[in-house]
Amino acid sequence: MSQPPSQQPPQGGFGAPQEPPNGAAQPPQDQPSPGQPDLAKPPQTPPAQPPAPPAGPPQTPPPGAPAYGYPQQPGQAPGPYGQQAPGPYGQQAPGPYGQQSGPYGQQAPGPYGQQPQAGYGYPQQQYPGAPAPGGPGSGGGFLKGKTGIVVAAALAVVLAAGAGTWFLVSDSGDEDPKKPVATGSNDPKAPSESPTVDEGDGSGDGREAGDDLNAGRKPGEAKVAWLQKNDVDLPRNGSAVQGPWFAGDVVAKAMYRGVSGYSVADGKQKWKLDLPADVCATPNTPTADGKIVIGVKNGPTDRANCSVLQMVDLNTGKAGWKKEIKKNGTWDFLSDIGLAISGDTVAVGRTGNSNAYRVSDGKELFGNPEGNCKPFAFSGGDKLIAAASCRTDDVKNPQHQVQELDPATGKPRWTYAPPRGWEVSRVYSSTPLVVRLEHEEKKQYTIVALSESGKLRSQLVPAKGAKLTADCGSRFAIFGQKLEGCSGVAADANTFYIATEDDSSGTGRTNKVIAFNLNTGKPKWEAPAPAERVLKPLGMEGGNVLLYMRPKYDTAGAIVTLPPTGGTPKTLLQHPAGAGRVENGFFSAKVLYRDGRSFIFSERVSASNDKEELEQTTMLVFEK
Repeated sequence: MSQPPSQQPPQGGFGAPQEPPNGAAQPPQDQPSPGQPDLAKPPQTPPAQPPAPPAGPPQTPPPGAPAYGYPQQPGQAPGPYGQQAPGPYGQQAPGPYGQQSGPYGQQAPGPYGQQPQAGYGYPQQQYPGAPAPGGPGSGGGFLKGKTGIVVAAALAVVLAAGAGTWFLVSDSGDEDPKKPVATGSNDPKAPSESPTVDEGDGSGDGREAGDDLNAGRKPGEAKVAWLQKNDVDLPRNGSAVQGPWFAGDVVAKAMYRGVSGYSVADGKQKWKLDLPADVCATPNTPTADGKIVIGVKNGPTDRANCSVLQMVDLNTGKAGWKKEIKKNGTWDFLSDIGLAISGDTVAVGRTGNSNAYRVSDGKELFGNPEGNCKPFAFSGGDKLIAAASCRTDDVKNPQHQVQELDPATGKPRWTYAPPRGWEVSRVYSSTPLVVRLEHEEKKQYTIVALSESGKLRSQLVPAKGAKLTADCGSRFAIFGQKLEGCSGVAADANTFYIATEDDSSGTGRTNKVIAFNLNTGKPKWEAPAPAERVLKPLGMEGGNVLLYMRPKYDTAGAIVTLPPTGGTPKTLLQHPAGAGRVENGFFSAKVLYRDGRSFIFSERVSASNDKEELEQTTMLVFEK
């Protein structure tokens, strides 16, 4: 969410909320339990050095002052979780209230999104398949956890708004998709491949035909190991790119109606799996042995639901089991789902409903639990974390829960219930567990850390004026949500690292990285980026914080590190100047560092004509 540019948001902690015993009823809105701060109220403005979280409820800010995380309005400068990301990230969709997004967890670059509309979560589309509202860190569908009558009313509003609604209400009668067929290819895209010529209209990548990206490489610079250009004829609106996923010496991605695997070493295509319909949902990580389960639409038309699960072996590209997701009643909408893998379990979430299947053989492991609270979204990896919504008598004052589930049975190992009104939005880290919460009515957000047993560990207390940002993609989903997949954050056992949004007040964009003590929620240190450069946390590497230093118009990017005590960034892998224009030419990109190589992946492929579409660089890999 964002703050208007003319005002600084009140900063400081909301106070450490005390969770009630598991299963205990929550206090009504604006009536906190004794000793429990009310997160629905704005935070208290602290002095420059933030004090410990207040023991009592924070106070209301001065009239006209926006709450911490207030959503941006059209025409205002972006704020946290909805910043404009230059360089390889392109344009990131604005905050979660009336935003624009790309489908299925991808960022919608500037050329594709529409202007934010009034109201929370109402889609405004100009054509079938166009990116629709959503947002980084957003709470997902505005109907999650609501009753059938609310769903029906919301659909009526969407119809009135003129949005495409086939995908909302259709139970497609299309034929069952045929089993996909794996095909082979040996079509490497080397750095010497003929690229597009940049004619100044933004459609090229800045290279001359026959240009060698490694020519004139200076001492200490990495080399371009390989690059890939798009080789798929896409619909006129383009397609989001899902992944990447690693399995042994294979890096794989999914786009449109196929999944492809490439050699990590040289980029040669090792396999391609054609699918009968669009890929519509993917998890963030595969299993340890390289298996993944993706969502595929149950037909090729706009009316198709995202209801088919397809297992794929990323090592070989072979298709495994396939099945329709089991519906859990009349109000179980399968137009949009979220997937997460933990261990040998893939969990399928959507509004008020969930299922889980064994990745290895497709057996259903568990469905909706009994009781008043139902999981609707998941985060995977080393833990299966669920966001659950509990039935209440006031849809404007929801009750959510965070749970760690046993992946084999779906039974909660523990449950944390934030105060009423606060909704689970994103999981920034699973170990340690760091979660973003949002309050739709108050237009606020907060970031909390939970212990291994699900107790509140701390609540982050940014210093005055600090505007935090993370890259969570942006996906609009009326009936589904994905908790995982955020980048731009990192964590070790006791510290959480996150960047501030870009500051463009000087001669060039720059920002800072802030480290938060997870035991107190207070900042430990700030590390400014080099002059006119922007840093983005990627993860941890050998005990240090791993970051991507984004390129600028005349300088290539780099992978750098910071020690856990802060200080000055140290270069780990300097990208070559000869590839700077290509690196800087991605509309929207995901950056990873693995085994001494840095990978830059396009998150969307789209162009004004077929020729440009088939010349777009989709992957760029550097190595020493």
